[in-house]
Amino acid sequence: MGNFSGKEFTLHEILAKELDCNTYFAKPYHSWERGQNENANGLLRQYFTKAMELLNITIKQVLDAVDKLNSRPRKCLKFKTPYEVFEELTGVDVKKLMGYALMT
Repeated sequence: MGNFSGKEFTLHEILAKELDCNTYFAKPYHSWERGQNENANGLLRQYFTKAMELLNITIKQVLDAVDKLNSRPRKCLKFKTPYEVFEELTGVDVKKLMGYALMT
């Protein structure tokens, strides 16, 4: 484990112990070590460009982008959507669940 000063790493060792999993960190400025993260950032840029002022983004805009991204079939999921795979693995229909959450 490295010595990290950012608060995004706070308590990661406790979380890893609770989940019984190993944690790994990419080196700073080594974007090729974070392939999935970089891919997700690229997809998000379709909805929120670098030039956008994020303080003006509404919750609805964020939820719309999340819904669109999770509704896209993915090659790594055998062309199923993240929503479909999540429901297969958990039995939870996230779209329905999100609808209930938004009603409150």
